[in-house]
Amino acid sequence: MEYYPKVKQFVIDTFAKAHNPGDVKHFERTVYWLEQLKPDADEALCIAAFAHDTERASRKTATHPKAGISPNGFQDKEFLIYHQNKGAEIVADFLREHDAPQSLIDRVQMLISKHEVGGNEDQNLIKDADSVSYFENQIEHFLSSKVAEVGKDKVGSKFQWMFDRITSEKARTLARPMFEEAKRKLEE
Repeated sequence: MEYYPKVKQFVIDTFAKAHNPGDVKHFERTVYWLEQLKPDADEALCIAAFAHDTERASRKTATHPKAGISPNGFQDKEFLIYHQNKGAEIVADFLREHDAPQSLIDRVQMLISKHEVGGNEDQNLIKDADSVSYFENQIEHFLSSKVAEVGKDKVGSKFQWMFDRITSEKARTLARPMFEEAKRKLEE
């Protein structure tokens, strides 16, 4: 894996500059869960798993009108498309600057461009690993910060959506206890 360490360091540095280094654990665990779902994951899958949310580090409210929470909560379709495509573009540009093969750039871009909604089997793997890692690593943040910002209903809707979007039974089985615990904590 020639380019994965470079992309990993780029993402770590980008989030550190954005004063949001806590997300790195989510990215590391997304790769971990990807490898549990597909032990022979190739470099492009690992890059996409680690770098799938790179757009968040460069996010400014002015960048996109729905960069905050829209009336549709965390599932605003327009914003999800923007988030996926912008992240794919950022990572593709980084790979291009580091002379990665075009085939790797294209594959990583394709994977990240559907990491929220899925698509083909590999895009679904990224989405599923992201969901499992979300339940493992992001719930406390949503309970401690997001509930106060947007309310229990929108956070509960996010929890449900993150679980419902899981495609594989294996990922669903892995995520279910964490999802149930998240719902229980939200109701406390």
